[in-house]
Amino acid sequence: MGLAVLGCVSLTPTGARAKVFYSKQEALALAFPNAEKVETRTFFLTEEQVQHVANLATAPVDSKLVAFYVGHKDGQPLGYALIDTNVVRTLPETFLIVLSPAGVVQKLFVLAFYEPEEYLPPERWLRQFEQKTLSPDLQLRRDIHGIAGSTLSARAVTSGVRRALALFQVLIQGNK
Repeated sequence: MGLAVLGCVSLTPTGARAKVFYSKQEALALAFPNAEKVETRTFFLTEEQVQHVANLATAPVDSKLVAFYVGHKDGQPLGYALIDTNVVRTLPETFLIVLSPAGVVQKLFVLAFYEPEEYLPPERWLRQFEQKTLSPDLQLRRDIHGIAGSTLSARAVTSGVRRALALFQVLIQGNK
């Protein structure tokens, strides 16, 4: 994925403002610094699962193919991570959502951001997702404060986190 993202930077007319912060491998190393191994668990959602995730997340599910990355140490999962890519205004952003084994948000990492940098969610803003679970209050103007001048970025990240938590509930925890 890192090479594909880097290729997009040089091929698009917006390449001058596009920014890649971490490759997938770098982000997974940050997500699971103590892991002995990181495995990929790939799922293909059924139509029923797509609907269930969309309803839980109150956000659309754009792909039936989902990959969770699982960090392991001493044979036990340290946590789960999911890469989410979505369009903010007209260009994509990609970030990694790191969850505990219980499905609590631990960290968010912006991997790539193609919109103008002034719309990039700051690290301080991203930290407000830490220790959150999927609940009705996990949305803008409730538990999540907006970003002045970057409402679309705030909505995109919040939807992505909600989608990741819903996918975790359905695919990892088996919530039906």
